[in-house]
Amino acid sequence: MTSLLFVCTGNICRSPTADAVMRALVAAHNMTAEIDSCGTHGYHVGEQPDPRTMEVAGHNGVDMTFLSARKLQPADFEDFDHLIAMDQGHLRIMRSLAPAEHAHKISLFLDYLPGHEGQDVPDPYYGGAQGFADVFDLITRGCLSILDDLLVKT
Repeated sequence: MTSLLFVCTGNICRSPTADAVMRALVAAHNMTAEIDSCGTHGYHVGEQPDPRTMEVAGHNGVDMTFLSARKLQPADFEDFDHLIAMDQGHLRIMRSLAPAEHAHKISLFLDYLPGHEGQDVPDPYYGGAQGFADVFDLITRGCLSILDDLLVKT
């Protein structure tokens, strides 16, 4: 079974959105995958996703209430097949922490979405409601591409 770990800063906006959206897509396609998310920093360990993130997800039929923030752990590099960074900063941190034998597992989220390669998923944390909606849409499109690329083709 393929395993995916989505990584952002505090694990309360972008990565839990990707986590919940991907779980919903995998279930809707009657597939199986291990899916999780975490943050590069432990600012919000144990907390639920940002209420604005959960509101947008809920309006789109995606449940996030079961998620709680956690920090990236050394064991994650061995435990997951794919560790997917939401932006370049996360990518750099992950590459600096990853054992050499697991470095090939690390990728950038938007590299999976044609036309967005090399781009960051914007952090909606300091913005307004529209920013959260836009990020949800972008992450959903990215998750659909990841679903096709990593799960359907394998």
